[in-house]
Parts: sequence; structure tokens; C-alpha cells
Amino acid sequence: MQESFALLKKLCSIHAPSGNEGAMTEFLLAYIHEHGHRWKHQPAVFAGEDFQDCLVLVFGKPRTAVFAHIDSIGFTVRYNRQLVRIGSPHFESGTELVGHDRQGAITCTVQVDDESHWHYAATRELDRGTDLTFKPKWIEDEVSVQCCYMDNRLGVWNALRLCETLEHGAVVFSCWEEHGGGSVPYLARFLWERYGIRQALISDVTWVTEGVPAGKGPVISLRDSGLPRRRFVDKILSMAEASGLPYQREVEGTGGSDGTELQKQPYPIDWCFSGPPEENVHSPKEKVHKADILGNLELYRYLMERL
Repeated sequence: MQESFALLKKLCSIHAPSGNEGAMTEFLLAYIHEHGHRWKHQPAVFAGEDFQDCLVLVFGKPRTAVFAHIDSIGFTVRYNRQLVRIGSPHFESGTELVGHDRQGAITCTVQVDDESHWHYAATRELDRGTDLTFKPKWIEDEVSVQCCYMDNRLGVWNALRLCETLEHGAVVFSCWEEHGGGSVPYLARFLWERYGIRQALISDVTWVTEGVPAGKGPVISLRDSGLPRRRFVDKILSMAEASGLPYQREVEGTGGSDGTELQKQPYPIDWCFSGPPEENVHSPKEKVHKADILGNLELYRYLMERL
């Protein structure tokens, strides 16, 4: 039976830029309430003010955590129709944006002037401080899926699908990753102090490059702007080899993830990034090969059974 990506399509449509992730948190809690009873094992759910808009699911006796950030890039309305970026969006002038302020629903476009200043074009003035995101346009064929916010709704999708069979482990839905982070340190403290968790996988997406093509399997990153401990990365690579599953090795000098924050917090938690590569990063047209998506989920299931 062909894999359905209806859940991923829904995740990509949810308005949850960095700093305003509440709608995604509410969706995840509702999804867990509706579908969690069909999972093989039932998790303890940690949410609420002590976790802000983050969410932690703990299965059995966890040894490893999976981190997936739930926020996206976007824009904030400033003065005189100016826009300030959230994270690092890439777009063409005229790209459609959506949002909501005190006056109601918003559909507008983002414009770039000759001095590379960003502003919005709309039929009315928008409230200051309103956040805007790309208008989702889902495109799917037999090979790939394309939409805004595959980064990181794909990582969230992967984590939710992992929950269907996970027996022992923690699944962490974090915030603010696209705009500098901030939630990972207190989430790491919770995992360390309550469960003694010492290792983590980062469920996120990376880039299609000259060394990492689409359709050749998910990526295990040896480094980006962060440097994970090589002993742990080698352990993951050894397990990936033993699995017989297709995967690719990535080396980059830029980019980051929740793993970068894990490296800087004070607890000795190892981390390794694994995820599918995408084209058109941080744009309205992020495109990912279906085989890489499904291969990544299979790899996570294999690793989490053994870590």
C-alpha cells in the first residue's frame, strides 16, 4: 500500500513560527489524544507551563531522546509596512504570506525594494508584532513532496510515526530552533535529571548538495557548525552499516540544529543528526524525495530499538 503523507500535509499547514508555536503544540496534544491509544506502547506526556510550548513524550525506560523542533521561519510586522525576519527565510518578491491579527485573517505578499528592505503589500495596515508565514501550497507526485516548512514538519512527522512502535525512549518537541534556540537546555536538564538520558538523535532536515543527492537515502551528519562527539557518531554509523539500510554521510561547516544547543548545554548528552535532504531550503518550495523520508523513519526505528 502506498504511504499516505496526509499527516505531513497537515503539519505543513499549521501556523507556528518561532516564538509562537502554541498552535502546533495544541495540534500535537490533540493528535496524541486521538491516535496514541493505537500505539504499541503508551507514553507519559509532559506539557504545560513548566515546558512552555514544548512537549516531551517518555516511553518505557528511556535511554535515548529524539529531538524535533516544531517551529518554522517567518516574518514579524514592524512599522510602515516593514517586515522583520524570523530565522532566515528565502523567497522571491511577491511571495504570498498568511497570518492573523486583531482585525482578522491576513493574506498579503512580501516585497523587496531596491535597497533590499522587506515590506508587505496588503489591502489594510497590519497590527504591529503580527507574525506571518508562507502560504502553504502542497505539491505531491509519485517521487516527492513539496511545500513550505518541510523544515521541520518532516522531523515532527518522523517523530510522531516513530511513536507508533517505540518501546523505550523519549520524544522531544522543542521550540525556537529557527531563531537561535532557547528551549533545549531546560529540556536537556529535565531528561538528564529525571531519566539520566545521555544520548540523542536530532530529527530534522538538511540540504541537497553536490555530495548529498536526493533519493539516495537519509543523511547522517558527521558535522555542521557544531561538532558532535566522534565516538558517538561512529557508533551511529556502525549501527547504520549493520542495518543494511541506505544512508548518506554529510560534512558541512555551516548550519545547525537542536544538536548545536545540546552541545552547548552543561549536561554530558551526546547527539547525532539524521534526516532527509531537501531542495529549496527555507523557501515556500521545500522539496523532499519520498524514499528519503521513509528511509529515515526506518533508520530511526532501527536505531531506537538498539541504542
